[in-house]
Amino acid sequence: MRVLIVDDSVVIRKILADTLAEDSEIQVVGTASDGHIALAKIAQLNPDLVTLDVEMPVMNGLETLAEVRKLYPKLPVIMFSTLTERGASATLDALALGASDYATKPSNTGSPEVAIESIRHELIPKIKALCAAHVRKPLPIPAMRPAPRPRILAHPRIEIVAIGTSTGGPNALAEVFPGIPKDFPVPIVTVQHMPPVFTRLLAERLASKSAIPVEEGTVEAELAPGHAWIAPGNFHMVVKRTGLRRRLDLNQDAPENSCRPAVDVLFRSVAAAYGPNALGVVMTGMGADGVIGSQAIRDAGGEVIIQDEASSVVWGMPGLVHAAGQEDGVYALKQLAPEITRRVLESRASKVSAGVPATATLEPPRR
Repeated sequence: MRVLIVDDSVVIRKILADTLAEDSEIQVVGTASDGHIALAKIAQLNPDLVTLDVEMPVMNGLETLAEVRKLYPKLPVIMFSTLTERGASATLDALALGASDYATKPSNTGSPEVAIESIRHELIPKIKALCAAHVRKPLPIPAMRPAPRPRILAHPRIEIVAIGTSTGGPNALAEVFPGIPKDFPVPIVTVQHMPPVFTRLLAERLASKSAIPVEEGTVEAELAPGHAWIAPGNFHMVVKRTGLRRRLDLNQDAPENSCRPAVDVLFRSVAAAYGPNALGVVMTGMGADGVIGSQAIRDAGGEVIIQDEASSVVWGMPGLVHAAGQEDGVYALKQLAPEITRRVLESRASKVSAGVPATATLEPPRR
């Protein structure tokens, strides 16, 4: 996997190059200190992936990315950004411009050991996942799916939509949320793997493009129809039920699947709070987060749909849900908002037409 490192910091270029070179599957083919040099080296070296700093002299990361996308529309690019408001905003701009993913940048003044561990645990897996997706390598999943267990679906009213996503998720959510109608009759809760500050800015950007309100989740927020919440970075977000009310709660329990927030944590809580009245949606992302949570939703009688491979940046999370036989439908990104809306509205219309009060929660039919 041939990687070009673009960063104006000599220290960061050295740490990145040395750490990546320790992995036998990765070859650092070159470095560049600004965007102009980077564009010339991409043409010379033909890398499989570029790591690109956001803030650089001469030609910054966003300007460079825009040129890269014109010349090399499919070349994977990982942005390197700081854990600051400015860095988060620039990263979201970069993702909107077509960056494949991002990684948080080690500090020049921080411990080299911490920086190296961050590169090993955060950046290297992303490089491998994006390079594998770029060349269409097969996923490391079983060739044969387990035989699906027979399910007697009561098709109860959907009372909540729970979404999980990671790599490629911000752009995917920016496609889905604007397609949700203003009078959407149920709440939406979402986990997007992102650090603090990033999730708040993501929620604000989604809200600016959507007919429904979108905000970062807070403790004791009462779930309401036609409203969406994004789990805040570094906190698990869960749904808890008190009588007929459902509210959000946050915690900093141990990460799951190396993630906090984790999709599995949210999905399990949704299954516990809503039983069969939940629709789970697993979208583009690397790793296995969401598989166990999807099973929990389906075991409770709910349904799960996933994004297809062709429209995913990385078909890790939805691909593994598919491999485990835990999905009820596979859809392209452009189909997800219409499909979510259709399932929610039809589940509720059929119950009303059958004479069930709009506030009732259906139980599976008895035999």
